[in-house]
Amino acid sequence: MMYKSTLSVKKEIALHLLFWVIWVYFTLAVVDANGIHFAEMDLFSSTWCITYVVTFYVNYLFVLPKVFHPFKWIKAIAGLVVIFLFFAALRYFLEQFLTVQLFNVQNYNPGTGILYYIYDNTFYAARPIILSSAFWLIVLLVRLLDYNKYIIEEQKNTEIKFLKAQINPHFVFNTLNNIYSMVHFQSPNALPAIEKLSSIMRFTTYEAPRNFIRLGEELNYIHAYLELEELRHYDKSFVSWETTVQSDNHEIPPYLLSPLVENALKHGSYTAEIPIIIRLSCNDQQLDFEVINRIGNQKKDKLGGIGIDNLKNRLEILYPEKHTLQTTEQEGLFSAHLVIYFQ
Repeated sequence: MMYKSTLSVKKEIALHLLFWVIWVYFTLAVVDANGIHFAEMDLFSSTWCITYVVTFYVNYLFVLPKVFHPFKWIKAIAGLVVIFLFFAALRYFLEQFLTVQLFNVQNYNPGTGILYYIYDNTFYAARPIILSSAFWLIVLLVRLLDYNKYIIEEQKNTEIKFLKAQINPHFVFNTLNNIYSMVHFQSPNALPAIEKLSSIMRFTTYEAPRNFIRLGEELNYIHAYLELEELRHYDKSFVSWETTVQSDNHEIPPYLLSPLVENALKHGSYTAEIPIIIRLSCNDQQLDFEVINRIGNQKKDKLGGIGIDNLKNRLEILYPEKHTLQTTEQEGLFSAHLVIYFQ
């Protein structure tokens, strides 16, 4: 996605017009008993205004971009000297040369020393230089904040895509291992397993790339994954579901719940007598998902691996301070409990 600042050139021009309207009001307008009217402009008031505006934009368009690309103090000092000399030289040209040629008048008396001229113009030059610098820095700050927000968003999207890319092969790898075992032992469940794998691949291809999917789609994916395990173990009763879902149309990121189920299948020990317990409740306020399994005898159950680690990272990105993920071990049982707060 190409970066496009919210502060467009048109908006910047509009800000300049607003600035000059305000400047004219506070500089040239006179408020008295007769209302608001503009002070009469004599010749040297006009030349001063011209010098002011030209200096403002020379500093804004040329000096400041050079000074801050990249910023160095020596460049800042040099830029300040240059723009001041520009102001003094332009004013001298307009008021000590051009007006003499056109109207035979000049602003400063003949014989005015150069040191006094520079000293006197220090005060007059300060206003356009300070105002143009402040205006330019404000515009720069707005654009930097806008760009920083864009970069953070892009980093978030990039990290999420990377995490998804890690998760997808992990699920496929486990599933293919299961099917390989069935084919090797010539199990009649091999073809149904391939059908379930096809369902998983459809999810991976069409649903997983999306940022959010319906809760029902995630649950369908989990069911397909569990059915593959059932086919491999020839056991259809090692999972106990307890669900209270007001609506499965709530939108969640893909692969949000499945890593907890996969963790139980990978590290747990399960039978029909002591099944994996999956509890799910969901309403408008929160989603509550818990997976409980017996800890395997030969492999310690833990909240680890690519899928779970990625889940923790994604939760930090997608639901900062709006989720809890807790794991407990008690009496030989392992529990992973995820709560997401929608409000």
